[in-house]
Amino acid sequence: MDPIKTFSARIVALPLENIDTDQIIPAKYLKVTDKSGLGEGLFQSWRYNADGSPKDDFVLNRPDVQGAEVLVAGNNFGCGSSREHAPWALQGYGFKAVISTYFADIFRNNSLKNGLLPIQVDSETYYQLVSLFDEDPATSVTIDLASQQLILPGGQAVSFPIDGFAKHCLLNGVDQMGFLLAEEASTAAYEASHPARVATVR
Repeated sequence: MDPIKTFSARIVALPLENIDTDQIIPAKYLKVTDKSGLGEGLFQSWRYNADGSPKDDFVLNRPDVQGAEVLVAGNNFGCGSSREHAPWALQGYGFKAVISTYFADIFRNNSLKNGLLPIQVDSETYYQLVSLFDEDPATSVTIDLASQQLILPGGQAVSFPIDGFAKHCLLNGVDQMGFLLAEEASTAAYEASHPARVATVR
């Protein structure tokens, strides 16, 4: 998992509410056991026609938004069933962060565990970002995870919440297992300095 530090990236707005995980990545992709190719299935029914050709009217298919790394999505993003494939698909497409006014809890937790940064903002900031994108598809923002700030094009800094442990893992590029393995020496030292509390049965 790559560390998330301070980065600037272009945004793309998908101002739809209640985008669920089945719309993010269809259930047929849940058979795969790795992340390879999941980016192609992101928003599949919205991006592609039945014959596999791209739909010209879907925002991610527009030539002027290619390379955007921050998705601005409507309220209650990631609702529905639990599937790690949803953040995997967003990352596979190239997104590093998603901005919304609210994230479904399971989706938020899955994202944080897999290195995708969910940024929750107030409605005013959300609508401002959507408006900026409509005016100029090349709009970019800066995200500073260490200070938990989203910096808008005009320099306005908006704070966003994040769990302290998740923040540590994202800044250092480790998942939960990686964090535990990094603490192996201190865990062993603690165990060695504390006698067993349960007698061994012989």
